Amino acid sequence: MEISAAGRLEVRITAADVGKRVSVRRLNEPGTTQEKFTDTVGVLTSWDDGVLLITRKSGESVHIAESSLVAGKVVPTAPARRRGPAASYEELAHVSSRAWRPVESERLGDWELRAASGFTRRANSVLPLGDPGVPLDEALDVVRRWYGDRGLPAYIQTATGAEGTQEALCAELERRGWVREVSAELWIGALAPVADRAEGGGVVLSREADEAWLSRYQRKGVSEVALKVLGSGPSVWFATVPGEESPAAIGRCVVDGRWASFAAVEVDPSMRRRGLGTVVMAALARRALEEGASAAWLQVEADNVGARALYAGMGFGAHHAYHHYREPADGGDATVGDGR
Repeated sequence: MEISAAGRLEVRITAADVGKRVSVRRLNEPGTTQEKFTDTVGVLTSWDDGVLLITRKSGESVHIAESSLVAGKVVPTAPARRRGPAASYEELAHVSSRAWRPVESERLGDWELRAASGFTRRANSVLPLGDPGVPLDEALDVVRRWYGDRGLPAYIQTATGAEGTQEALCAELERRGWVREVSAELWIGALAPVADRAEGGGVVLSREADEAWLSRYQRKGVSEVALKVLGSGPSVWFATVPGEESPAAIGRCVVDGRWASFAAVEVDPSMRRRGLGTVVMAALARRALEEGASAAWLQVEADNVGARALYAGMGFGAHHAYHHYREPADGGDATVGDGR
């Protein structure tokens, strides 16, 4: 917090700082909590009618009455990373998009509208990397019509928590009634340490997801559209650890320049805690290293404690959070798969 030469807390932000990352302290109302003050750090996305709207790294929006402020300051937008490869949000957004391609897409300015018959939100949502070329309300009307024509709800994928992410767009969507349904994090790390985690013996690598691999995949009854999405990407590899009746473990990796992505790492429930997930990732990492990759990324749910511990142990760390916003309830009631 900002403290004056006289030792007093000071508010050193104004409405002119909208769009900047700030740290504020506010006075709590009596009886609401045992603490006298609450601190909030995030992007100041609006300051209207005496109320500040701050979007945290997690994507959560916090409304703060101007009259409750006791201190505030602008803070650096992108604190230095302590480990892992350097990467911008824009680079990772493009790389992650190429690793999970829709079967149909259309441009709206710098936005990409993506559809794949409802197979996962990631392949059935807008990726808004820049200006849509029209006012926001008009862009949202186009988005809703485009997905409505395909019998799908309109989703927009946004990101928060890194330089160049979309806190302001999140706030505008929430102001218009769009609902944040799914949030997760994108983690990055060096690739070589993953390859060194295990020998990887007994892992079979293939360019295609065969019947055995699909039998272990968590989404049963995979359609032709889903197979196209799974097989999309610059250089796709599927890993299988054979089992007695079905694979003991599987995984998917996409190599794209210096980046390798890991996904669909799944282990037979009866064979967990034996390091098979690590074995699968190590085998895929070695193949990615052979193709020239040096960095890795993956996506993990915020409440997946086991996966977060595993990936942290491999040297991965969170880069940014991403979210899927669904159109307001009057926009239709179609459903899609999970949040990936």
